[in-house]
Amino acid sequence: MKEVFLTKEGYEELKVKLDYLMSEKRKEVAEKIKIAREFGDISENAEYDAAKEEQVFVEQEIKDIEDKIIHAVFIDEQSSKKVVSIGSTVKVLDVEFNEELDFRIVGTTEANAAENKISNEAPLGIALIGHKKNDIIDVATPNGGIVEYKIISIQ
Repeated sequence: MKEVFLTKEGYEELKVKLDYLMSEKRKEVAEKIKIAREFGDISENAEYDAAKEEQVFVEQEIKDIEDKIIHAVFIDEQSSKKVVSIGSTVKVLDVEFNEELDFRIVGTTEANAAENKISNEAPLGIALIGHKKNDIIDVATPNGGIVEYKIISIQ
């Protein structure tokens, strides 16, 4: 597995989720399996099949989180404010619509468009990284267009 870039906050969230899955969710699924077995023949038992599928999902999620924690590389949130990097919060101007937008560049694990957390591997993240205040960047859109942004500030 490659490096997983995380903020301290993102790392703590993963640890909380892992603890929940291992301590509570596993028990919950085990109880569902136990109850489903009591229904009789497991070869035609939909509840049992569903519980076993959930168990597989939970165990895979636990493994995925453990791998992310093992391969975590912490984002230096105190790094230079002169150049956009992972961990930067960037205010940009959408040149076409004259609209200011704020984005935080994070690793793929923490990316969340609803919270304006953009992955360092997303087209916008890639385009922003390495640039400075007042730089103008072009970002290709999925439909083949280009969006032009001017970097207003970097925090």
